[in-house]
Amino acid sequence: MARIATFRCSECRREEEGAALVTVCPECRRPWLATFDLGPLSGLSPRALAGRRRDLWRYREVLPIEPGEEPVSLGEGCTPLLELRRLGRALGLAHLFAKHEGFNPTGSFKDRGMSVAITALRARGVERVALPSAGNAASSAAAYGARAGMEVRVAMPSDTPAANHIECRALGARVERVEGSIREAAAHLAAAAGPEWFALNTMREPFRVEGKKTMGYELWEQLGGRLPDVIVYPTGGGTGLIGMWKAFDELARAGLVRVKPRMICVQAEGCAPIVRAFESGAGQAEPVADPRTFAAGLRVPGAIGDRLMLRALRESKGDAVAVSDEAIGRAVEELARAEGILASPEAAATVAALPLLREQRRIDPHAEVVLFLTATGLKNLDSIEPRLAPAQ
Repeated sequence: MARIATFRCSECRREEEGAALVTVCPECRRPWLATFDLGPLSGLSPRALAGRRRDLWRYREVLPIEPGEEPVSLGEGCTPLLELRRLGRALGLAHLFAKHEGFNPTGSFKDRGMSVAITALRARGVERVALPSAGNAASSAAAYGARAGMEVRVAMPSDTPAANHIECRALGARVERVEGSIREAAAHLAAAAGPEWFALNTMREPFRVEGKKTMGYELWEQLGGRLPDVIVYPTGGGTGLIGMWKAFDELARAGLVRVKPRMICVQAEGCAPIVRAFESGAGQAEPVADPRTFAAGLRVPGAIGDRLMLRALRESKGDAVAVSDEAIGRAVEELARAEGILASPEAAATVAALPLLREQRRIDPHAEVVLFLTATGLKNLDSIEPRLAPAQ
């Protein structure tokens, strides 16, 4: 496992050797982050990447895989970066783009993390994985587990979209539905799953974040070796936000970028622990007692990566904003009708945030802004349909 130099605790800086099978730091119970020898990135350019395989494994230099090892892949990554001209004009933004993660194999950015995690866990001898999920992570784990020949066990809230439940069952995963939020699903698995099941919970292992960081590398490549001014990202567990900030740090340390984007976190008003912590100046987020939002991917009452998210927002001179379910519902339809993109509610939350950010002058109208549309809306039709405007 020479690709990872060490695992380093994100809080106390304790280190562990890179071939280990780790969960969280035994000292402070915070997430590990993988460190890499960034020498192979020296001189890398978008042109040098042009002939490589068309998935996220084109960035093998900074992923946990040995030379010659075949990854567990379904063709994830290389999602389009689309200019949103009509929506940008309507919102008064001159350079608005969307990174459309709905083009991944199971329809969400979760595939990036699962491809890398399942590859790294397989190499470390893991045969069974279990995780709580609000929906899309479960679907992705089931798909990549099937691809790798692993057993997969998922627990999800009972109101998770039916598409995710059906998809997991079809892919052979063991599915358990739990009353409550992802917090209760995690507690159920902690009590019910034995030590033979590796816990693939968000940020409680160091590999999914490595897959998610490829969104940052891909954005750098698609923009010709530079980064945008602003990234607007919908945030639940925060792995994507943390992963991209890690990618930008690696690119900067390798001398490939000088200026990093402002990171703007978007959450739902009914479940906004990171927004509240950011606004209050706190170093960590207090969990939400009663999380409420129809955007399933944003209904995460507390995240172990809270300190890392807040650090990224503040280091980038970024921002955090909460939007209502009503605004999210309208944004799903606005994005669909203006640009032909049916996004999931959590993805559309980024669109819902833009009027507020513009009105309060928290975003420059001439800045290059990239929204991350983390998933397709095709798995959320039951929750989207009641919020559509009446048929003409």
